[in-house]
Amino acid sequence: MSINRRQFLGAAAAAFAATALAPGFHLVELALADSPEQGASALKRWGLLIDTAKCSTGCDACVTACNKANGLVSHNRPETDSQWIRKVTLRGEHTGYVQSLPVMCQHCADAPCVDVCPTGASFKRADGIVLVDRHLCIGCRYCMMACPYKARSFVAENITGQIAEVPRGKGCVEGCTLCVERIDRNKIPACVEACNETGGKAMMFGDLKDPESTIAKQLASRPSTEIRADLDLDTGVRYQHLDV
Repeated sequence: MSINRRQFLGAAAAAFAATALAPGFHLVELALADSPEQGASALKRWGLLIDTAKCSTGCDACVTACNKANGLVSHNRPETDSQWIRKVTLRGEHTGYVQSLPVMCQHCADAPCVDVCPTGASFKRADGIVLVDRHLCIGCRYCMMACPYKARSFVAENITGQIAEVPRGKGCVEGCTLCVERIDRNKIPACVEACNETGGKAMMFGDLKDPESTIAKQLASRPSTEIRADLDLDTGVRYQHLDV
């Protein structure tokens, strides 16, 4: 049992004792009080901008980097293997133009996964990053059904050789974290780093709220789109030159 889980269970016991004196108190509020959300600033909103014109069909640098950085291992079972980022191929409905692009958690401002989670395990940090607290996740997979991007995976395998900074757990749901542990150390996500170094330089990371940031200036100067913009989720991942 981890220290965090011990702390949560101890606090939960105290909360049960307090409910009679505090109507309307919810355990999820207590759990989130000591969550990875602490320290994130609402003055920022981290996001990605992906130029699909620079993303080639045969390149999987972003996928390889994500798997390595987060300790994701294939068991040659695509239906159950965890996949935080994947390359998809789209064909324009009217033009027939074929494009290849990475798809991951879109870190929505109005995230459906957060809305349907019964325990508060799915939550959005103040800086816009959508995460899963594995200590609260009960594996119900409601978030997987709610996500229109198929961006979450259920951990069905025993996990060995975990990376200390990226704890994972069998029976939990997981997905792209934007490499939050790197962001909190002022580094860029692994997928963006790999795309810039060995890929087509198609991915840009930055603060969407800062008008002086490179990503904000790029978004202001050229049109971009969201995948499933019709859902009005205000995604933190935007695409340029996307023919949909």
